Amino acid sequence: MKNKNDRKLYIGGTILFILLLLVAFSGILFGKGDIINTDNATQPPSMQHLFGTDPLGRDLLSRSFIGMRLSLLLGFIAQLICFVIGVIVGSISAYFGGILDKAFVFLQNVILSFPSMVLIFCISMLLGTGVFSMMVALCIFGWLSYARLTRSQVRALKDAAFIRGARAVGSSTSAIIFRHIVPNVIRTVVPMFTLMIGHAVLGIAGLSFLGFGVQPPNAEIGLMIRDGMTYIRTFPWLFVFPGLVLAVYSVLLNVVSDALQDRLDIHDSANISSM
Repeated sequence: MKNKNDRKLYIGGTILFILLLLVAFSGILFGKGDIINTDNATQPPSMQHLFGTDPLGRDLLSRSFIGMRLSLLLGFIAQLICFVIGVIVGSISAYFGGILDKAFVFLQNVILSFPSMVLIFCISMLLGTGVFSMMVALCIFGWLSYARLTRSQVRALKDAAFIRGARAVGSSTSAIIFRHIVPNVIRTVVPMFTLMIGHAVLGIAGLSFLGFGVQPPNAEIGLMIRDGMTYIRTFPWLFVFPGLVLAVYSVLLNVVSDALQDRLDIHDSANISSM
């Protein structure tokens, strides 16, 4: 079973890595996708334009990868912010307990009583359109998932033998948290980080699709899907290919996250060390 999980991780991770390289160097490989040529407008897929062209004659392949690059970059930044905040808040809440932990649990219950996407849309409407407003909307509650997982792991670890040993030799509270507990907790949060990047990319694409996120003329995968919807009956490739690119990256991030979760199983006590 472990070999099967490792194989899934290696295969999925390799494919994802290659596709991330394609996204990173899409401008060099496929061009910038911003050359307007109305003579080539809405051409179907061909050897010259594998994904066809848009109504302004721009190559859809290059614009799809450039748009995906922006979504992945924004998703990574948003989840990195959530990751740092969530791990710190969850570690402090669980380690000290008491009123801090009760306050966190109360806040968690209040936030979780509302659908997350409804909260994100409400915040986006209050803050207005644009990248900054969208990032705030994604981050303001996004850290909670990391904090919940971190809290549960810290509660299990804080009374472990190596933590008691660290206290016995006079290690400070900050040293115990950041040198002993957090490194052991991070390995269980990494799979969630990978998974949540995929969710963030879908959220960014969804917000841009609805007009709250990235604004034209920027190339963003959600915007491209929205624009393609207008021509779905006449020029379906304008909708199908950007949607396919978004789906492939989201599925791969989920596959790699699932494989990482199996590979870095926290219940495998042999992998828990004092770092």
